[in-house]
Amino acid sequence: MVTSQEQWQDVMRLPAEQLYQEELAALKKADKGKIPVGWQMSPQSVLTFITGGKVGKTVISPKYIGNKRLIEMAIATLVTDRALLLIGEPGTAKSWLSENLSAAIYGHSGLVVQGTAGTSEEHVRYSWNYAMLLANGPSPEALVQSPVMRAMEAGGIARFEEISRCASEVQDALISILSEKTISVPELGREVSARKGFSIIATANTRDRGVNEMSAALKRRFNIIILPTPTDMDTEVEIVKKRVREIASSYDLQAAIPADEALIKVVTIFRELRNGMTLDKKEKLKSPAGVISTAEAISLLTNSMALAASFGNGELTDEDLAAGLQGAIVKDDVKDKLVWKEYLDNVMKKRGAEWRGLYTACKEMNE
Repeated sequence: MVTSQEQWQDVMRLPAEQLYQEELAALKKADKGKIPVGWQMSPQSVLTFITGGKVGKTVISPKYIGNKRLIEMAIATLVTDRALLLIGEPGTAKSWLSENLSAAIYGHSGLVVQGTAGTSEEHVRYSWNYAMLLANGPSPEALVQSPVMRAMEAGGIARFEEISRCASEVQDALISILSEKTISVPELGREVSARKGFSIIATANTRDRGVNEMSAALKRRFNIIILPTPTDMDTEVEIVKKRVREIASSYDLQAAIPADEALIKVVTIFRELRNGMTLDKKEKLKSPAGVISTAEAISLLTNSMALAASFGNGELTDEDLAAGLQGAIVKDDVKDKLVWKEYLDNVMKKRGAEWRGLYTACKEMNE
């Protein structure tokens, strides 16, 4: 017989409810607050799960580092019948927050609609098993429920990722669902009504504005919360450090965790290129065409660790970081390569001996 722990031990990426199951169990056991219908813990416990704290002897790790009030607003929205829309730049932890809110509130974060240009109305409402449909006609057994319909029936939370990448007719399929809290299935002569606890958490990328702009009618059905990029250097370094440790542990990377000096250098480079200005505000810079987000910095560092573990001695070197920086920044070929070259020559080269090794390694990679 396969135990629950054995079932998940070889999974590349654990869902939040499995990754933090001990924390969730401790919070539920100690919860003394009022628990809304359909929730597994009180709003106060959900807040502790997201922002961190301590319950008894169990340390609750922070899942989101930033403005606590934004998280309180998000949780309060989900207590009502309003849906939640998280908007922000790429890499501002919209999906991560959406997943962890679903795990804490409902205990299951896997009811997801992934928004793309190919997402159809069927992904939002329902579709059919066409072999069964042709054989026996419309029947409950032939009905294929969407994640949204499953969440409605269970009184749970459905997640809609990158909603602004969907065509307008797909987005508009949500309007009646969010207003009436029902999905009509005329082929079966029935309606699926949402149970208490049902809600939708959607995310939208500010870089996608203008692709498929959400209608005013749909926006009114959401409470919109804008997640900002980290406002200060220390916060961004802390976010990067935390996530790098978690990912390195999950993938069992046989490399040392990057020293604070390396983290600070990477975050400094990303913040300056993202903002188009040096940290001291004395020099304007050109920004690359690609996304220079906190998430990209985390990915860069974990990839550099994998490089050090696989082809080095497990200690992160300037050459490993340079390879990661080259791949993260130079994405639009000629333009990005020139932007990176200017940054190396005009900024990094002038930063003295402690930056010399990284500058030399990056210069060689960008030749």
